[in-house]
Amino acid sequence: MSHFYPDDAAIARLGNAFLDRTLPKAEWTHAAHFATTLWLIAARPEIVAERDMPALIRAYNASVGGVNDDHTGYHETITQASIRAARAFLVERPHDEPLHEAVDALMAGPLGRSDWPLAYWTRERLFSVEARRGWIAPDLPAFPF
Repeated sequence: MSHFYPDDAAIARLGNAFLDRTLPKAEWTHAAHFATTLWLIAARPEIVAERDMPALIRAYNASVGGVNDDHTGYHETITQASIRAARAFLVERPHDEPLHEAVDALMAGPLGRSDWPLAYWTRERLFSVEARRGWIAPDLPAFPF
């Protein structure tokens, strides 16, 4: 199994750099998205991921020169699906498991693939303007999260 972060402190640094908008764009990887989401859920209960992540991601994207429009940047359906998946994953893990080990386990499974949503949405539906702007239900097998 791959190891993405050496310890929980590294994930906290990642999460705080995301929140502070000091995280270099090159470090905002698929693993970093999930590690940050798991950290927010586990360690920052005052931040409600489903409510707060849209604005946080848009602000982060803008801080690194990104654009949030109908074709690039923030994507509501992928974000909300990822939060749901992360919450469901975390609930199934041992409560005393170090977060960096949970990240490694998540990344070793189906969610570790950046194209994991395509198991539930057709490409056309997932990458539509409607899906980018708001939540749309999957159009393939039942979304388990």
